[in-house]
Amino acid sequence: MLILSGADTANTYRNLKAGFSGLIADMRKENSLIPPIVHSCYFSASTKGEQFVPVHTFSFQESGSVIANDGTKEYIFNEGDFRFAVANKLAKYKKIPPPNGAYRTVAIFFDEAMLREFNSTYGFSCDRTVPTDAFIKLKPHKAYSDLVASLIPYLDADGLLDTELLKLKAKEALLIILKINPELKNILFDFSQPGKIDLAAFMQQNYHFKVGLERFAFLTGRSLATFKRDFKEIFNSSPGRWLTWRRLQAGKYLIEEQSKRPSEIYAELGFESLSHFTYAFRRAFGVSPGKA
Repeated sequence: MLILSGADTANTYRNLKAGFSGLIADMRKENSLIPPIVHSCYFSASTKGEQFVPVHTFSFQESGSVIANDGTKEYIFNEGDFRFAVANKLAKYKKIPPPNGAYRTVAIFFDEAMLREFNSTYGFSCDRTVPTDAFIKLKPHKAYSDLVASLIPYLDADGLLDTELLKLKAKEALLIILKINPELKNILFDFSQPGKIDLAAFMQQNYHFKVGLERFAFLTGRSLATFKRDFKEIFNSSPGRWLTWRRLQAGKYLIEEQSKRPSEIYAELGFESLSHFTYAFRRAFGVSPGKA
């Protein structure tokens, strides 16, 4: 479990990976548990991090702003806003610090194991599956403000966490959220898996999200093996080759028809770096993207 307090040094903050998705991915690589509460801070704008919301998340925008996009809709959250991010959604983030300041957020994660335990204890349940946006802006409430203010003191003098107290605070947060927004129970306690959907339409809409094939398979209601098999039948290509080709097609259009610079678009297209985009573009079209 991890909280990073406002008392940490600026150098420490500058070294933090941007966004909770990147933090979760790093900790999973180290076989660690997802931290239930994170207080993050950094000083430069960022779009880093895996573009997938793995768990339901309650967040407070302490300073700065964030622009999120789920492929169909843009969301803007500014200083003082509370939001709820829905699990198993694709999303891109642009985190923007204020002038001469730091971008700060407090996030509380509710993974499925915690929610199932909470459900068995308190008796909340899902009545029906409901369609929902990737992000829900929550109306300001004193209970939310008091909750966030109460989290920081749970760091001890050495910067270590009291695990049991943080577990209680996460449960307290969930009770507060459900009391203020009881309709969220149909999202929080819906443990069903995504159903099988139109793979071709989904991929054409979401090819630019930088996530692994396992994520695409899960979101289309397939095992990885079935996803690859169905993909080959539909596109006559492997997913990896098709994704690169489709992203390059989109990039070529943006450069030639909309006069976009490669440095402006490579990340939005799902490429890891400008050099990766440039290499792939030159290999596909015979010229560098700057000369297309």
